[in-house]
Amino acid sequence: MEISQSLKTHLKRLKISGLLATLPDRVAHARKTKRPELEFLELVLQDEVDRRDHKNLEIRLARAGFEEEHTLEGFDWEAPFSFDRDRVKDLFGLGFLERHEDVIFLGPVGVGKTFLAGALGHAACRAGRQVLFLRADRMFAWLHQSRADHSTEKALRRLLAPDLLILDDFGLRRLSAEQSSDLYEVILERHRRASTIVTSNRAIDEWIPLFDDPILAQSALDRLAHNAYQVVIDGESLPQAPAAGRRGRRPARVEAAVTPKEGRLNREML
Repeated sequence: MEISQSLKTHLKRLKISGLLATLPDRVAHARKTKRPELEFLELVLQDEVDRRDHKNLEIRLARAGFEEEHTLEGFDWEAPFSFDRDRVKDLFGLGFLERHEDVIFLGPVGVGKTFLAGALGHAACRAGRQVLFLRADRMFAWLHQSRADHSTEKALRRLLAPDLLILDDFGLRRLSAEQSSDLYEVILERHRRASTIVTSNRAIDEWIPLFDDPILAQSALDRLAHNAYQVVIDGESLPQAPAAGRRGRRPARVEAAVTPKEGRLNREML
């Protein structure tokens, strides 16, 4: 089938020229199957919807900044890790995003914390949500640099704007006064407005000493850790065989401390 120049012009003017890639095949199939005109039109338009959805997903994934692309389908559910699998699978329903709730993955190195956090982010992108993935140290370095070029307000807006912010590997080292203040600001502004996922090798009760100011730390954790779904993953790292002195520290379990007004414990425990 030869597509006329006038049709190409009309499609481009209507900003649906993506139809040109599949239109010949659709016309040939419609003729062969004697498909009704309206069904043919629906198929052609569905092609354009699918193309746009795919393009928009690619844009959201690129903006998210994932270091690797992880998906729920790619997770090894048979890996010898101990955690509530049903609870984690339920998170992929993304109801926590609707409720502006947070998620914290705790466990030693190599047990899939980053994978599951990234997979939740990928699922959110597929659901049309805006996501930003950052290692905690890179976020602090970015905010520090923003002060040098006077772009702090812009940097903070980017951290506050996404439906889901993922902070990976939090707690590797003690925070400076500036970093403590920055993290508090991000948590405070996102609280009850958007969701945040944090992964950490440290137990929650080890987070407060990381802050420069314990009062700031307690205020931040009251908003984040005490109102989040906590997933504690126990197990040995899969990428390398365990060896003496190299085994990841297992985070302690944390007792539920806060009961929300609606009478339901938002922070799910394993």
